[in-house]
Amino acid sequence: MALLDVAALRANYGEIQALHDVSFSIEPGAIVALLGANGAGKTTSLRAISGIVRRSGTIVFDGEALQSRAAEDIARMGIAHVPEGRGTLSDLSVWENLALGGYLADSRRVNERYERVVSYFPWIAQRKKQPAGTLSGGEQQMLAIGRALMMAPKLMLLDEPSLGLAPLIVHEIFELLRKINREQGMAILIAEQNATMALAVASHVYVLETGRVALSGSSQELMRDERVRKSYLGY
Repeated sequence: MALLDVAALRANYGEIQALHDVSFSIEPGAIVALLGANGAGKTTSLRAISGIVRRSGTIVFDGEALQSRAAEDIARMGIAHVPEGRGTLSDLSVWENLALGGYLADSRRVNERYERVVSYFPWIAQRKKQPAGTLSGGEQQMLAIGRALMMAPKLMLLDEPSLGLAPLIVHEIFELLRKINREQGMAILIAEQNATMALAVASHVYVLETGRVALSGSSQELMRDERVRKSYLGY
């Protein structure tokens, strides 16, 4: 059984339909990528799963239907969403941002999760009291991932984690995502324009165009697809 199964998903912003019968699935412990240009529907797909945009169709997570559930209920079920732009609260400290991710857990579990986050991002231990808004862009992205890990999710949704970051930092973040996936068995859904990095870490890829799934397949298959190579890989 798939961990997440999305079928005939539609989503609207007012009168504008952003998704047109989008379908995809994620197996437990898999990394899956949604590729596409700006406006293709990647962000809307993640928001629809998280319950923060009006949608219809079928979304089943871990055997439970999500389409009628509120965003907070969906988070409680084990889906953590790292939005585009990181979503860190700049006036709060690094620790306060992390604590928001663990607000449902008791103090013992919060401490355990914090230690796990520090194992991936050691710099956090020395900078707990620093205002999040004074961190670099890469550090803020890592903090946003750390906050999601504090929820101990079964599925992490990441929206454009490479946005605005230097290539070296992007490589570091994607390697950390691969490590988190391998060590924790956490499924990850990445919406990304950086096709090279997404194809390098994902086992399966869906390409969105104007709110529809245009292509899908394993990362190896899509790396050999001429349309993907010309449109997203530049060769």
